[in-house]
Amino acid sequence: MAAHSKLLQFTPRNSALYTAAGVAAYLLYRRLSTKPVKKTVSDEEEVKVVIAQHGQKKEKAMVNAVFYNQLKKILKVLIPGLFTKETLYLAIVAVSLVARTYADVWMIQNGTSIESAIIGRDSEQFKVLLFKFIYAMPAISVVNNLLKYGLNMLKLRFRMRLSKHMYDKYLKGFTFYKMSNLDNRISNADQLLTQDTEKFCDSVAELYSNLSKPILDVILYTVKLAGAIGIMGPTYMLLYLAASGLVLTRLRRPVGRMTVTEQKLEGEYRYVNSRLITNSEEVAFYQGNLREKFIITGTFNKLIEHLNGFIFFRTQMGFIDNIIAKYVATVVGYLVVSRPFLNLSHPRHKNSTHSELLEDYFKSGRMLVKMAEAIGRIVLAGRELTRLAGFTARVTDLLKVLDDLNSGRYERTMVSSDSGRSSSSNLKNMALMPGSGNVIIQDHVIKFDKVPLVTPNGDVLIEELSFEVRSGQNVLICGPNGCGKSSLFRILGELWPLFGGTMTKPEKGKLFYVPQRPYMAVGTLRDQVIYPDSHAEQLRKGVNDSELADILEK
Repeated sequence: MAAHSKLLQFTPRNSALYTAAGVAAYLLYRRLSTKPVKKTVSDEEEVKVVIAQHGQKKEKAMVNAVFYNQLKKILKVLIPGLFTKETLYLAIVAVSLVARTYADVWMIQNGTSIESAIIGRDSEQFKVLLFKFIYAMPAISVVNNLLKYGLNMLKLRFRMRLSKHMYDKYLKGFTFYKMSNLDNRISNADQLLTQDTEKFCDSVAELYSNLSKPILDVILYTVKLAGAIGIMGPTYMLLYLAASGLVLTRLRRPVGRMTVTEQKLEGEYRYVNSRLITNSEEVAFYQGNLREKFIITGTFNKLIEHLNGFIFFRTQMGFIDNIIAKYVATVVGYLVVSRPFLNLSHPRHKNSTHSELLEDYFKSGRMLVKMAEAIGRIVLAGRELTRLAGFTARVTDLLKVLDDLNSGRYERTMVSSDSGRSSSSNLKNMALMPGSGNVIIQDHVIKFDKVPLVTPNGDVLIEELSFEVRSGQNVLICGPNGCGKSSLFRILGELWPLFGGTMTKPEKGKLFYVPQRPYMAVGTLRDQVIYPDSHAEQLRKGVNDSELADILEK
């Protein structure tokens, strides 16, 4: 028992032993976790076929000038003007933070006075101060809950603004179709539009709160402590804040990149699950349940592998954060607050009694502890800032792609094949540019003049197609699979860009297309019949339900 009790004591020798044991355990864990896992090349390639994004650069997300420029642009969307609800909630949070800081200072002073009254056995003073605290409790509670309300409403307003801005771009024209069929920079738009947007808005609002309160605390406690222990005390603390912030910001750089990768893998995992739901009947006919299980579990394992590494990295950073931002900051605080008390020649306490020394120490000490905590929160807020850089990079990528698609620009990796093509055809394919053809709007005619049928992937199905169909003519287009029948109608419907030639057609509202796959609208049978019009648009056009019933009878 005596030997065990000696080992539990925090002596320099025992601390060194515990540290050495911890380092050895860490190295052993790293060695075991980095063992090579045997897997066949074909299996790995098969999973990549489903979720690969060819030709994309690896995202870099870190706290730098690029990040601040990206964040500035998005903030203009989140807070579009001075006289908006977002500004109101920002003001509510700011006022609540100021009130909470002053409440903290008042509670420190009042609490110290209560303890002084107890030690001095002054019952009358104790009752007065205690009742002051009781009277202040409802006001302090209101301030705390008002802060929570303002913060939650700020998150909600930010999400509403950003989501509306994105959907205005995403559902403009055929952008939603182009993103998944013409452009391959974004493979999981649903993930970006939902989860990433929510996490970005939450992160911005939380960072505003987590930085504003500590910064205000540091300013206020610096002023208070400068009068109590001199200006050098707070100066040393602020110098420590700057030094520790630089060190931790450098160490946290991988967090932004890891956040981008995490959200990307979450999107891929979500995609393979939604893909199975969409194609469940086809998979059931092919009896492909085991194959789909392999694809889904392979994608899930990639996500888990990344999260394991991310969690372990955050654990390491948490260890360093705790030491630098909390414990070393506390040591610096003790050194600062002790200076006027341990220096016997210091003029501040030459004639102070023991009671006055005790009261002054408790008041200054608590303020310094609060200031050290605020400095620690500012340092730790850098961790959230690095994570926010990852979400900002994801949201910025989506906005950039949406702007490009709405401007008629898209990027796609062109996969060329020599099978069935001559060298001249390949040269001609290289010269084709999307959007280089002309579209003429004219009623009662559909005409193609030297229009090539080219897929978004760059495959030339027909080098030049010329024909004319007048209103009233019936035309049947037939041919083997892959010859370009559906591609012709996609170009006619302006889903795919023209790679050359001239296309003459009526405007979009005067052509009706029946897609190959049936689409069931959300809502009632009426919604299915009148789609894409709403019920209000149906009534505006003067169409009632009895007329719809006549259509169904026919």
